[in-house]
Amino acid sequence: MTDLSEQPPSPLPIDQRAGPTDISDPLLRLEARRAAVWLGMGALIALAVVLAEPLLVVFGGMVFGALIDGGARLIGRALPIGRGWCVAIVLVLAAAFIAWFVMFAGSQLADQAAALPETVRQQAMKLIGWAQRHGVRIDTRMQQNLTEQALGGVSAITGILGGILGGATTAFLILVLGIYFAVDPAPYRRGLAWMLPLAARDHFEGTLLQMGRSMRRLLAGRLLGMVVEGATMGAALAAFGVPMAGLLGLISGLLAFLPNIGAPISGALMIMVGFSGGTNMGLYCIVIYIVVQTIDGNVVVPMVAKRAADLAPALVLSMQLIMGALFGILGLALADPLLAMLKVLLERQGEAAHDKLAANGA
Repeated sequence: MTDLSEQPPSPLPIDQRAGPTDISDPLLRLEARRAAVWLGMGALIALAVVLAEPLLVVFGGMVFGALIDGGARLIGRALPIGRGWCVAIVLVLAAAFIAWFVMFAGSQLADQAAALPETVRQQAMKLIGWAQRHGVRIDTRMQQNLTEQALGGVSAITGILGGILGGATTAFLILVLGIYFAVDPAPYRRGLAWMLPLAARDHFEGTLLQMGRSMRRLLAGRLLGMVVEGATMGAALAAFGVPMAGLLGLISGLLAFLPNIGAPISGALMIMVGFSGGTNMGLYCIVIYIVVQTIDGNVVVPMVAKRAADLAPALVLSMQLIMGALFGILGLALADPLLAMLKVLLERQGEAAHDKLAANGA
């Protein structure tokens, strides 16, 4: 019988010996690495789901930074000054506009916003009465439900701006992140590229630059559409003496950022308020809504944004519905930029795959 104590000691120190997790079979080791990669991807996806809202805030900062960057680029073309000064001018102009708006129009719009729900309630009751006179059976409980739903929708719409301002922490984080991204985006772009293999960095850099251009053009189209629609709608309604013309113009301008969802909502509000002043005023609001939406939807926005993003309307609407259901107003507002970036990413990946296949075929 062999004495174990007499066996020669291992020639390797313990820190260099094979451990219980070492796999000697090369095939099994390869499969274990593949499994680790898939498990790591699953863990990253789960982490992204858990951190979805903070990541959305970061993306909101990127969108706001792209907005500032677009303004800074326009100023940089006109003035021979540094990028930091261009960004500072954009921020000062934006702060001055907000201060002017709050000082000269804030109180008036607040009064109009307080009166809007009651106006909508009265018009909803008139609409229910008209339906009952034409043979539609609506009981008391259904009337109450319809009225509450209408008022709830109006309260949500008139509270969009206040809700954004009320979420001070989220708004502040988006503002700060946007300023950091806009002042000097190169370190963040290089940092993301550094985490990729060397062979993929140039392609990644090009993808980010193209995403930035697409987002800036998309936001330029949205802003131009918001200004044109809000100012035109408010001026046209005020010219006919429609009540709450300033508030309706503001709501139309804000909801123009969501072209597929916002336009019908603002139009319905405008028409209901219009009919509160009589049939002629209601018909006038319908005509103004059709004319402004036709010009804005078929001339202004496509001229600026369609060439940049070229997003299918049904796809945009689906993305807005999904993001709105998941993340509320913030997700709804960021649905279009996110979809535009995903489109650029997929197009770039398709181009890279096509070039690779062409190279292998050659």
